[in-house]
Parts: sequence; structure tokens; C-alpha cells
Amino acid sequence: MRFNGKTAVITGGSSGIGRGTVDLFLREGAKVVMGDIDTDEGSAMMASLGDDFHFQKCDVTQEDDVKALMDTAAEKTGGIDIVFNNAGAGGPRDSIDEISGDDWDFAMALLVKSVAMGIRHSAPYLKQRGGGSIINTASVCSFQAGFGPVAYSTAKAAVLHLSKVAAADLAQHKIRVNAICPGFIQTNIFAATVGANREETNQINAVLGQAAASAQPVARPGIPDDIAQAVAYFASDASGFVTGTHLLVDGGLLVGNRGSWDPEEPGILDAILPDHLK
Repeated sequence: MRFNGKTAVITGGSSGIGRGTVDLFLREGAKVVMGDIDTDEGSAMMASLGDDFHFQKCDVTQEDDVKALMDTAAEKTGGIDIVFNNAGAGGPRDSIDEISGDDWDFAMALLVKSVAMGIRHSAPYLKQRGGGSIINTASVCSFQAGFGPVAYSTAKAAVLHLSKVAAADLAQHKIRVNAICPGFIQTNIFAATVGANREETNQINAVLGQAAASAQPVARPGIPDDIAQAVAYFASDASGFVTGTHLLVDGGLLVGNRGSWDPEEPGILDAILPDHLK
């Protein structure tokens, strides 16, 4: 019950990583206020998750919606202690030489401005509590090309730096700000990016799960609870001396090329050196 007596606001909590975090925080004693555009799922969660959960429709690209979410959370529970700025989607898939200015604007609004406004409109309530913790969802795409669309990857890199500068700004108020960088997690975000239907989504998730298990040292796909546990660490007193940084939760995806961790795969030197020099 790490979060007994505390209020957590979570955006994008109707599925995937967000839903896993909602469930974990409720089990750990928090009151959870969740914002999402999926009103059907949000209403279903309201009916099933009990009095410690509240759903409010929130389009995080709209500042007024974000502010209203924070205001409602504070009004209904007496304050805010934890914020998980998680809502997002894959966004435009066009390459750098084809993407439009409007698509850039949409991606930045959804993935960066939404986080900035989540921080902006929760900070006054966190100050009233004497401090708190803000966690933002970034990505392995923040570090390397090839893991996501160009606009998404650029935006997630911006979330990392936003987390750092926000941590510096808010340190005087005992508010910590950190970021989570998921790797390949079995959620519907990849399928949603390409507009897949339910059957296609299941097929895509199955293939991604198999691919992830063979692409990284930890030989299994990530699941939402893997990220939720990392969010809970940043939200808890266990990370009280940690701010302005990030945590990779990627199964070792970025640890190095396959030859660095797979004994069956020749490393770079093994591939280029003659046998007598190996």
C-alpha cells in the first residue's frame, strides 16, 4: 500500500501501459483520476473499479481539458500527489521528407505539449501538498532511429529534456520529475498507428511479441505491468533522491548489437578479423 492516502492522475489510462498503471496504483492504495478520450472504456472502468477510481474525458491536445482534469482530481480527492503524463499514440508515419507541417503540429501537441500542460496544471496542486512526483512517458525512440516514426521519435526525445528542465524548475517546491522509456511493450499502440482492426491487431501483437523476444537480451516481450512497476518506483518514496532523469525499461534492447549479448551471433570484431587474430 505504497500510495495509501495519495491521489494519482493518469492520462491515457484506458488501455495498455496506462491501464496497467491504473490497476497497480489502485492495488497500492491510491485514489486514481484517469483522463482519456475513450469514454466507453472509461465509463466501464468507472463501473467496475470502485470508489477510489474516477474517469473524466480528456483530450490531452486541448489545454482546457488537461486543466479541467487536474482541477477535478483536486476537487474530488482533496489534492494531487502523483501525475503520470502517459497519453499518446504513434501519430503520423510519414518520413522527414514527406511529413506536413500540420502533422508535425499534431504530433508535438499530442506527445510534448500535452506533457508540458500536464506539468503546468498539476504543479499548483503538488505545491499545495508540499511536493510530489511527476512521471512522463518517453520511449527508446528518444535515443535511436529505427524504433518509431520520425515525428514520434523526435517528440519523445523532447519529453526527456522537458522532464529534466521541469525537474530543475520545480525542485524548489519538492516536486520530482522523471521519465520512463519503454521498449517494445505488448500494447495496441503499434496496431493503432496503422489503423488495424481487432483481428489484425491480435496478429500484429503476436508477431511483435515474437520479434521482441528475439531482439533483446531479456527473451520475452514487455507487458504493461513492467512499465507500471517502474512508474510506481518513481512515484514512491523509494525514489526520493531521484529527479531529472529517466529509466529505460526495454529488456536490454539498447544495450548493444546482437553480437554483444548473443553467444551464437558473431560480434563486429569476430566478423572482420582473420581467424588467427581472433
